[in-house]
Amino acid sequence: MTLPEGVERREFGGETGLATRGEPVSGEATDGEWRRWDPGRSKLGAMFEEGLETGLAGGETVLYLGAASGTTVSHVADFAGPTYAVEFAPRPMRDLLDAVASRPNLFPLLKDARKPGEYAHVVEPVDAVVQDVATRGQARVALENSRFLVDDGRLVAAIKARSEDVTRTPSDVFDDVLGELREGYEILETMRLEPYHDDHLALVARPR
Repeated sequence: MTLPEGVERREFGGETGLATRGEPVSGEATDGEWRRWDPGRSKLGAMFEEGLETGLAGGETVLYLGAASGTTVSHVADFAGPTYAVEFAPRPMRDLLDAVASRPNLFPLLKDARKPGEYAHVVEPVDAVVQDVATRGQARVALENSRFLVDDGRLVAAIKARSEDVTRTPSDVFDDVLGELREGYEILETMRLEPYHDDHLALVARPR
């Protein structure tokens, strides 16, 4: 797998790991202008670490759903173009704003990813939707936000089985989510994210 331009493997304290060039946001290790991207704290980082073909090359316009306190989306903004970061909860949004200070291409939106009409007037057409939301109905979130994708765009998502249904096996939950996603997407790649993230399925899809 080819990493996106702007994502490299660098040495940190004798260990080689993923890195992007940007200001640290949570005390991560640095090597000059480069900062460590910990796959244990980032589902997208785990996808790159495990070699998933995300279709991301660097420089894309990105809509990031579920930005939380900004750990992953700040790395995305380091290698992408304009990056819209949607987060529903005010507390993590305050942390996200710290990451924005040194990243003029990162645009935080205190909105609900389940209601894309709330930010449709702000978000331009994007090359990629990156989704990491902890809510029931993750397929529906991806389908509703497909409106922003260009024709040859990509959905890169981490599906959390326990957010959908804690009573069923993750594999059954993933089958259901993939089935619903096929209403609007062609599934290109899937990968479980163990050992970095239990009961998570990574997927790459393009709009039909």
